Amino acid sequence: MQVRDDHALRRERALTEALREVADELRLIDVADLVAFVRFERYANIADLVNSSVELLFKPGTLRFGAAAQVEIDWRAAPAVMLDLEFRHMGVTVLFNLELRGDETAVDIHYIAFAAPDPSPEANTRRLVAALGDARLAGS
Repeated sequence: MQVRDDHALRRERALTEALREVADELRLIDVADLVAFVRFERYANIADLVNSSVELLFKPGTLRFGAAAQVEIDWRAAPAVMLDLEFRHMGVTVLFNLELRGDETAVDIHYIAFAAPDPSPEANTRRLVAALGDARLAGS
């Protein structure tokens, strides 16, 4: 079980690192507006914001909003916005949650699939990293 947990952690770290600039772009949106879109289920608006944040960094269609979001607002902490996102490229599919809380970014992978998966988890992790790198636009 530990080996599986290590691979899951490495995959989440790789995804978090690949999305750092996307998270920075999303933080340019007024948090009150983003919270309102989530609270009022304005998912088309959120999808547009995600697309705008992604379009200069990733190839078209590789990273998109997954049609679910939530917020956590508490008087004692920074608000948190969680967006379900989908990554699909080079036979790798990842459904995950991107959490933005203050300056912190976290990723929680819900589902990952590899077309013709390798029996080695390490090889599949390398495949995810390669897909993330290839999905990036040149110069980003």
